[in-house]
Amino acid sequence: MKQSLRIWLDAARPKTLPLALVSILTGSVLAYSTHQFSFAVTVLAFLTATLLQILSNLANDYGDAVKGTDNENRLGPIRAIQSGSVSLRDMKQAIIINVLLTLVSGLTLVFYALDSLTSILAFIGLGVLAIVAAIAYTVGNKPYGYVGLGDISVFIFFGLLGVAGTYFLHTGIVAPLLTLPAVGCGLLAVAVLNINNMRDIENDKVCGKKTVAVRLGQKKAKQYHSMLLVGALMAFLVYLILQPGPWWICLPFVLSMYVVYKHGRAVWLAEQPAQIAPMMPVVVKCSLVTNILFAGVVIAQTLVS
Repeated sequence: MKQSLRIWLDAARPKTLPLALVSILTGSVLAYSTHQFSFAVTVLAFLTATLLQILSNLANDYGDAVKGTDNENRLGPIRAIQSGSVSLRDMKQAIIINVLLTLVSGLTLVFYALDSLTSILAFIGLGVLAIVAAIAYTVGNKPYGYVGLGDISVFIFFGLLGVAGTYFLHTGIVAPLLTLPAVGCGLLAVAVLNINNMRDIENDKVCGKKTVAVRLGQKKAKQYHSMLLVGALMAFLVYLILQPGPWWICLPFVLSMYVVYKHGRAVWLAEQPAQIAPMMPVVVKCSLVTNILFAGVVIAQTLVS
């Protein structure tokens, strides 16, 4: 029983879960800054986002296994189906169960947070779209992750919709200035995906998985990565600077700039995909640290304003 639980826990890839949670954190803290924060909405949003991320991970495991992309040449961690611990049939059943749990959690969130029928229907539609996007990334005859559209999807769902959608669930409105932290959050999420794709660039190319990294090549993919990191930091910083309050409150965010710079420099100096492989938890940490520090500064600005 313990062994089975461990296998499914590994298949869920818990180390990737911060990727989904930071957008909920950012959106919730921004709602707090307007004094319209709901603890219940935050918890339900965290749960729904976690289930969506797990769904994406399970579907990715299934899709790449079916297409033969998960093989002995892949540099990333051995996945559940690849290791033989989980069959295709069992993984498909797990995906179905996860979809049902996501629907229950998502619908509970929507009906709890929203009153307007239009808003409810809109969020149900977005939720269904998120589920489809999580599965269709690698599953099906024409998975969009195999033609280089994964970056756009991650940017939209883990950035724009994740932050702005969470904020709307708390407040019932969307403010134009939210675009800045939403973009910052989304670009860091894309950076996580880009590290994954740079790590697997050689095997993906052989298997016909044309990610952005494969299309750009290793050198330009590193340049692209630097642009993602710089763009994210600039988006967060501009938002913080535009807020009322003393400038020194923003100083803790300098720590994020240092952490991101160290990671970006390591990526830039890497010469082989094997050197990129250990950087996956590092870039996830960059995203987590940046969003947490941003949230802390926003809270501090709210308290002194």
